[in-house]
Amino acid sequence: MGALAAPGDAPRGVLILGLGNILLGDEGLGVRAAERLAERYELPEGVDVVDGGTTGFDLIEVLADRDRVIVLDAVDDDAGPGALVRLDQSAIPVGWTTKQSHHQLGLGDVLAALTLLDLAPNAITVLGLVPVDLELGLALSPAVAAQLDTLVDAAVAELGGLGVTLVPRQAVPA
Repeated sequence: MGALAAPGDAPRGVLILGLGNILLGDEGLGVRAAERLAERYELPEGVDVVDGGTTGFDLIEVLADRDRVIVLDAVDDDAGPGALVRLDQSAIPVGWTTKQSHHQLGLGDVLAALTLLDLAPNAITVLGLVPVDLELGLALSPAVAAQLDTLVDAAVAELGGLGVTLVPRQAVPA
């Protein structure tokens, strides 16, 4: 990774951050959604997609001084299995204190550190699906797998709301 941004530097654009542990079924849905988005769309300059996995403080350089961060993640919610959940910045602190994601303590710590360093992203949105199966395994549950494109589409729409248009990649003939 490169040098850490300094307070006052120009924001570094938009980050799509996929979080989760792909070894624990639906826990890895954020990473899977980020991968799918990067596979399906050309990313314009100023938009980065990162597999954040389950890392914590390793994300400081990735998140530092971003204009906008869109987190893709498994989110605990009463909406039902596989339901799409959107948390805007004003709702995130409340959500993090109730552990809506299985590793947000680490992300919350990173964001707190970035705030102390005056390098916090300007805005953060969490887009996620309600997980069904968090047991050891690489496959997503059928309910979550069926909604993964909905999560990717929500991320594309969120980017569109920021004035960022993604162009679909050309299909590669088999």
